[in-house]
Amino acid sequence: MAHQSEYALENDVIQQLENLGYERVKIRNTAQLTDNFRNIINERNADKLKGKPLSDSEFKRMMIDISDKSVFDSAMILRDKYVLTRDDDTKAYIELLDQDKWCKNTFQVTNQVTVEDKYKGRYDVTILINGLPLIQIELKRSGVAISEAFNQVQRYQRHNFTGLFKFIQMLIISNKMETRYLANSDKQLMKGYMFYWTDEQNNRINNLHDFIQDFLEPCHIAKMISRYMITNETDKLLMALRPYQVYAVENLLNQATETNNNGYVWHTTGSGKTLTSFKASQLLAKQQDVQKVIFLVDRKDLDSQTFAEFNKFQAGSVDDTENTRTLLKQLGDDSQSLIVTTIQKMAKAIKSGNPVMDRYQEDKVIFIIDECHRTQFGNMHKLIREHFQNAQYFGFTGTPRFSENKSQDGRATADIFGRCLHTYLIKDAIRDGNVLGFSVDYMRTASMHDMTEEEYVQAIDEAEFWDNQDRLKEIAQHIIKHYDKKTSNGKYTSILTVRSIPIAMEYYRIFQQLKDEGQHNLKIATVFTTQPNQDTKEKVDFKYAREELDSVMKDYNAMYDTNFDTNNYPGYFTDISNRMKKVVPGEKVDLLIVVDLFLTGFDSKKLNTLYVDRNLQYHGLIQAFSRTNRIETETKPYGNIVCYRPLKAKTDRAIELFSQTDNTDTVLAPAYSTLIQEFRDAIAKVFGIAPVPESVDALERESDQEAFVLAFRDASVLLVKLKPFDEFEFTVEEAGISEQMFEDYQGKYKHLYEEVQLRKKNKEKEDIEKVSILDDIDFKIEIMRNDLINVEYILDLISQINLEDKTAQRKDRNEIHKLLNKADDEKLRLKSDLIREFLDEVVPSLQKDADINEVYYRFEEEKKDEEIEEFASAKEFDIEELKRLLSEYEYSGQINKEAIDKRTKGGLLVRGKKVNQIADFIKHTVYKFTNVS
Repeated sequence: MAHQSEYALENDVIQQLENLGYERVKIRNTAQLTDNFRNIINERNADKLKGKPLSDSEFKRMMIDISDKSVFDSAMILRDKYVLTRDDDTKAYIELLDQDKWCKNTFQVTNQVTVEDKYKGRYDVTILINGLPLIQIELKRSGVAISEAFNQVQRYQRHNFTGLFKFIQMLIISNKMETRYLANSDKQLMKGYMFYWTDEQNNRINNLHDFIQDFLEPCHIAKMISRYMITNETDKLLMALRPYQVYAVENLLNQATETNNNGYVWHTTGSGKTLTSFKASQLLAKQQDVQKVIFLVDRKDLDSQTFAEFNKFQAGSVDDTENTRTLLKQLGDDSQSLIVTTIQKMAKAIKSGNPVMDRYQEDKVIFIIDECHRTQFGNMHKLIREHFQNAQYFGFTGTPRFSENKSQDGRATADIFGRCLHTYLIKDAIRDGNVLGFSVDYMRTASMHDMTEEEYVQAIDEAEFWDNQDRLKEIAQHIIKHYDKKTSNGKYTSILTVRSIPIAMEYYRIFQQLKDEGQHNLKIATVFTTQPNQDTKEKVDFKYAREELDSVMKDYNAMYDTNFDTNNYPGYFTDISNRMKKVVPGEKVDLLIVVDLFLTGFDSKKLNTLYVDRNLQYHGLIQAFSRTNRIETETKPYGNIVCYRPLKAKTDRAIELFSQTDNTDTVLAPAYSTLIQEFRDAIAKVFGIAPVPESVDALERESDQEAFVLAFRDASVLLVKLKPFDEFEFTVEEAGISEQMFEDYQGKYKHLYEEVQLRKKNKEKEDIEKVSILDDIDFKIEIMRNDLINVEYILDLISQINLEDKTAQRKDRNEIHKLLNKADDEKLRLKSDLIREFLDEVVPSLQKDADINEVYYRFEEEKKDEEIEEFASAKEFDIEELKRLLSEYEYSGQINKEAIDKRTKGGLLVRGKKVNQIADFIKHTVYKFTNVS
């Protein structure tokens, strides 16, 4: 069956957009784009311009002010009024986008706009709003992997999005059957931020025709840009909300503005509730009849994460002081419409008797409550409700209370907040790739092997059995033995949760003893509360807890060269939190022992394993498990859970409850027996195509090469999932192939991948019709880099260097030096001297708020320019021509030796030698300064 051509697909798209109300315009270059923009500005702002269109000089000044800025700055300009100083010195306030009356904007569509900047580019379909290109659609024919369209957009973003194209807010990528959207960025575009659009019930709208009909309807797309994108001023980042976030905010706004009722949003842990709740808070704060929007968070969730997130979006909204003075000041300030504080501090403010609180017995206030499954069932919540008598309450939770897991006072979340406004369940988030599923192991220690299942379950609350020293030591040794498997050779961190502070200390001492005996070199820490908390069920001797934690802190200080004690508990807590997120070898916490802390509200992509030696159920179980399931790279396929208690029935029940399904397979990884058989079958398929690694070289037909690539890729994906299992051994007997033979096949696989990448670069810029089968394959090459110390890994570590603490910075740099010394990655060795120079000469002089990534890339560009200048001088070759040749090779993979020869001085033999030297320099330089391994 013949595929529809991309040109025909473009016309279908444009025709559909015309039917939706877009005006089709013929714009083929940037000059025509600019003229069109000028005409629309004059038309739409005629009243502000008092009937006098922009003069040439006025429009030129405007273009200088607004054009070719960064993507982030352009997004800010778009959302503001542009103040034009006219030729007669009067002011005109030009509106670029109507953010309130979305449908009143001017909607146009064009295609095949050609731009020529560093490289030539021709865009498929461009949507213009008020003459500005705000949405770019990149199309591939049906059957081509959507990743190919993404790669093309990445290239446009790097090389071609200039001038007014810097205003592009959103990118839409489709191969007709699969369609995604993502926000534009000044930084590298990430596949993980391509989102599906869905309906309100979380059903995907994937087909391009249906997507256009729903998402690109003029009023809707203008509303998405105006209301449901966020300008993150701290990170200088433009962000688009996911569909479930849009629906939740929309429903919450309707409930708040059209009724006096409360409500709650049930979005699974890890799905971005902070961003959703911020956007809801921000929009509510703009409502005229709302005096204050107050975002409440529980103190125990304060690892400073939520506060930091809110301050990114609205500086100064957060009250992070210890006393209530700042909060009372914010409550009395009419200009501050959004406040972020703790429920504990709000209760203190009410009790303070300060007259500023009197007005809030009548003023309209909206409370947005984070993790409302915990914070709203105590006396403090009752106190707040009694004082704020004209308030509405909206909760966000990943694990609501139902009749099965109701609070101690017998109430469920719906009893307090009323109806659920929107749901996005863990099964939805796993399907969409927003969080990972769980791989759960249920371990039985030696002391349990002679027990019947009934005796085993009955023993669950018997401290004498569960707290037995031999049992705890056996578990510690099991953790040590399999630690590398579970954490991908220490690439990730882990948590052990236990039932009490004394047991946490028992485990801590056992691990220290085993370390002294030389059984491990893991860095172990523990943290627990030393102050009373209404949510802590455990009866704690806080004097004992403080003494124990002081002793732990002494070990911690020696291990990390810090200086903490219990008088600086917040500093210790924050330091541990950072070490659980920022995985620098030698500086991270390998295993953190906790009771309740870090099991809720803590987000770290670098945490992948949770060991459980306590009884968990319902919301507590899901919350704890969900610490491990943040998306990172393909080398983290699941959150690993290891249970040393009989929790299978409770796990299944919790998943069924919070996924609203009786099928736990949507959340849990397949059993080891299933995965190993799938791997053996996949390897058998590889053997069927290429019986030995050398056979791959004999695969001449592209269809055979494609079959090998797909078969080996599938096997590699399965291998990543198998590696964390205790029982996995990479032997012929267990896996069906030896580790060495698998690596030999992997070498052939990588070679094919490199050939495809080179072929893509060598394609003529206009040759878009003849496509290789292999060009369309996503090789998933990331999974081949599981244990590599390569350029990407080192640059990631560099980006995490601590610029605020000179001692920590020095240690970070030293650790990277050590990794460089033992690196065996070819490109990293090539760059190592460059990186060492940056670490030693540039990093120490950086200010604490510097963007390390940006500084490094500038440094690298300068070094690249120096090498080019030195080489051009030594070879007596025109430097501008050399730069042009470098750019051409970087883009097309081709070197024009005839052009080099024409610019080269000397006799025939001398020129021939120089031409080869220059060609080699071009290849070497491009390879060295490309930051992808």
